[in-house]
Amino acid sequence: MTPVSKFLTWGGIMRAVYIVLTNTGSLINWALKSVTSAPYNHASLALDKDLSRIYSFARREPLNPFWGGFVREDFVKGTFSWYPDSTCAIYRLKLSAREYRRLERLIAVFEKNPKRYLYNYAGLVGIPINYPIEIPASYFCSQFVAEVLNRAGHRLFNRPSSLITPDDFRYHPELDLVYQGELYQYPDLYSQKFYQPKQYQHFPFRKYMLQQWDTEVLRLMDRKQKQYYFRDGFLKPKKIYLTRQIGKVKHVKKLWKEFIG
Repeated sequence: MTPVSKFLTWGGIMRAVYIVLTNTGSLINWALKSVTSAPYNHASLALDKDLSRIYSFARREPLNPFWGGFVREDFVKGTFSWYPDSTCAIYRLKLSAREYRRLERLIAVFEKNPKRYLYNYAGLVGIPINYPIEIPASYFCSQFVAEVLNRAGHRLFNRPSSLITPDDFRYHPELDLVYQGELYQYPDLYSQKFYQPKQYQHFPFRKYMLQQWDTEVLRLMDRKQKQYYFRDGFLKPKKIYLTRQIGKVKHVKKLWKEFIG
C-alpha cells in the first residue's frame, strides 16, 4: 500500500481526531485516582491537533465540581487554567471523511443547546459493578467520547459507552500516542504562544473590579466577555509564592542533610 492510498478510503481522505486524557491534580481527580489507580481520570475529544476544538462532560465552572455538563473546554479561561501542572496523554484516532463530518454534526447538536445536557453522576456508580446506568441527555466524560464516536460510525468498544472509563482508551489498538507529559507543554497547543499559566504578570485590579461590577451587578457585560479572572489576580501569585517558599525550604533541608552527613 502506497503512502497516499494508506490515508484514503472510499469515503475520502482520512481525518484525525484526538482523545485527550488528563489529570489536573484536583481533589476530585485525586479521589478518583485513589479508587481507579489510573494515571488519567478525565477524557476529552478534540477535532483538531492544536486542541482548539475540544469537548467533554465536566464542571461548567472551575470552582464548582458538582455542577457538570457538556462543555467546550478552554485552556486559557476554563478549568484547566486553574491547574497549570495538569498532565495528559494525547492519542490520535483516524476517521474516514464521512465519519468526521458526522462527528462534527453531532458535536454541533450539543453546542446548539449545551445547558440541556447534564453530567451522568449516576453512571459512575454503575462502572464498578459493571451495570450500565444511562440517563437521557446525560453523560460522563469517557461515556460522551465513546458515544459520539459510536454515533459517527466508528465503534471502538463492544460494550455500552456507559461502562467505558478514560483508562480504556489507553489500551485501544487503534489509538496512537502522540504526546505524554505536562498539558501546557504540548507543542501544538493553540494557546502555547500567548498563554503560559505558570507565568505571572502584574494584575490590573481596578479593571477587574469594574468588570465584575458590569457583569455581576449591572449585567451590562456577558460573562463570556471577561478578560480578567480572580485566579490570575489572587490565586496564581499565591500559588507561585508558596511554591517558591516550599522550594527554598527543601533546598535548605537538602543543604543541612549534606552538612551533617
